[in-house]
Amino acid sequence: MKHTTPVLGFAAFSGTGKTTLLEKLIPRLNEAGLRIGMIKHAHHNFDVDQPGKDSYRLRKAGARQMLVASSKRQALMTENVLEQEPRLDELLPRLDLDAIDLVLVEGFKHVSFAKIELRREELGKPLLYPDDSDIIAIASDQPDSEGPLPALDINDIESITAFIHVWLDTHHTDRG
Repeated sequence: MKHTTPVLGFAAFSGTGKTTLLEKLIPRLNEAGLRIGMIKHAHHNFDVDQPGKDSYRLRKAGARQMLVASSKRQALMTENVLEQEPRLDELLPRLDLDAIDLVLVEGFKHVSFAKIELRREELGKPLLYPDDSDIIAIASDQPDSEGPLPALDINDIESITAFIHVWLDTHHTDRG
């Protein structure tokens, strides 16, 4: 997927803490002057903007645009006529990409775009990398500095924020 606005995903199995991490990361990126758009893949039925729900939490954390999608609904609230999984390449243009500096994506782990894999050893799930060549770093509760990818501490928001800034500077030099 080619866009002028950088797109970075966070891929992990359920229960890894994707939303919790993003809830802490978005304010740090906002403090650095980045305007964040957010796309979150939801499963099945969902309602948005209810206290305690992920979309509400991420919007309150500072995402300037919030788009949530599942097989039944999308919000910006659009009822789907046919029940099918949403496609990230169809969702991205729904954001006002001129008004944001970075799109963060939660989910869509099987779509080809740059992603940080999140991992918690206690869950006992397999790594998505190396089967997914789009993974650019692994953030884990037990970082492996011997691996071929950058190893980040999933609990160190500052180091993840710094990694994102380097990634943006290295791969998206045209940002303002």
